[in-house]
Amino acid sequence: MAEYPALEISFRVPTDPAFFDRLCADLDDFAPLAIHEDEAESWWRVFFRSAASRDAALAAIGGNAGLSAAAIDVPDGDWARRSQESLRAIEAGGLVIAPPWDVPGRRTSDAGRSADLPVIVIEPSTGFGTGHHATTRLCLRMLQRLAGPDGAGRQNVLRGARVLDVGTGSGVLALAAWKLGAADVVAIDNDPDALDNARANIARNGAGPSIDIVCEDLGSLRIQRADIVVANLTGAVLVRYADELRSLAVEGGCLIVSGFNPQDVALIRAAFRGLAVIEESTEGEWAALSLRL
Repeated sequence: MAEYPALEISFRVPTDPAFFDRLCADLDDFAPLAIHEDEAESWWRVFFRSAASRDAALAAIGGNAGLSAAAIDVPDGDWARRSQESLRAIEAGGLVIAPPWDVPGRRTSDAGRSADLPVIVIEPSTGFGTGHHATTRLCLRMLQRLAGPDGAGRQNVLRGARVLDVGTGSGVLALAAWKLGAADVVAIDNDPDALDNARANIARNGAGPSIDIVCEDLGSLRIQRADIVVANLTGAVLVRYADELRSLAVEGGCLIVSGFNPQDVALIRAAFRGLAVIEESTEGEWAALSLRL
């Protein structure tokens, strides 16, 4: 049976509120396939494509006083599916994100009304974005608010728009933009495995003809600019590539960013200084910003 190289990371109580965000940024340099965590965030299991990447990541974080880490090899055994088989459909605003085994029938909306809400079916895999993480839900709600009236009197700035989903993972945000009326959607990631998952999810939802898939690093990405850009990454990556992200949106367009702690909102706003804040939102230990160019 094949094995996956991984790190088992146990946490002492972190004193810095940005501890997990910095750790994600450090690990991101070694292209992890997936991060699985317990509900109490007392440990992570981080999977890598190769033992060399795993060992390099261990060397990079091994001196951190807030954690202990060990290299392990995990038998395949369809670990991604087994680790997420208990996931159930969730609602984010007026959208339902569901695994194939829990696609709902008629549901009650957040406002308490019985309604047939739009459903996006996502097969849990190594691609990030089943809708169960707060950053995904924050981005989903912000996209939906762009599909409603805005301050300039426009009824739906998503209708007919071009949308880029940078770091698409499972493709859930690209699919949400399509469901909400975007005419031209591009799902972008630098991980071929994540894009395989996104491609399957896009086909599963009948969006194959409407969503393009691009495998490219953000630093070297050259693509037609869009009306709306969504980037659910990490705080460190957003700061590092702020200029590249803002260059992807047209003048007057919108940029939605998430993947950082509420304590880092000022840092993110500084990285994107000059852009108007449409909305700032938080859920638990995570935050998101919707910005206008």
